[in-house]
Amino acid sequence: MKKELSPIQAEALLSTLKTRFEKNMQRHPGLEWSKVRAKLESNAEKLWSLNAMESTEGEPDVVGHDQQTGEYIFCDCSAESPKGRRSLCYDHEALESRKEHKPENSAIEMAADMGIEILTEQAYRALQELGKFDAKTSSWIKTPADIRKLGGALFCDYRFGHVFVYHNGAESYYGARGFRGALRV
Repeated sequence: MKKELSPIQAEALLSTLKTRFEKNMQRHPGLEWSKVRAKLESNAEKLWSLNAMESTEGEPDVVGHDQQTGEYIFCDCSAESPKGRRSLCYDHEALESRKEHKPENSAIEMAADMGIEILTEQAYRALQELGKFDAKTSSWIKTPADIRKLGGALFCDYRFGHVFVYHNGAESYYGARGFRGALRV
């Protein structure tokens, strides 16, 4: 499958991203949209991934700039876990372990298909410094191998003024749990 948007789709997405960027300058102080746009225009596949984030209601926005690599870091900034990415178990192994009532996909597989990375606990906590996210929902986060090996997976949410990290069986899925992703451009 070709991971490229048509010129009309690309322009529509860039317009949406610019509006969100300008409305939420506190997420990226000192950054200029023209430089972000130039990076996006030179990388069709990353623009396709941002469109996948947008179309699943992730509301991606710039949340950082890596001075060493020059990359801009986009993250899902929807108030709640993206609607188009909920009711997913953690990974393919968990999906395959379900005998019945399987969800359509897993968080790890969907993120890979979209060309994005699921947030780590550190990235999730950093996102919460920019606003309050997942006050009613929760999001799977990248789970350390030793926990995953034992059948578990981690997720986070924001309640009572704090970020909480919890565990669940990786095969579980809930209508109010999805995942947030990040993309470096």
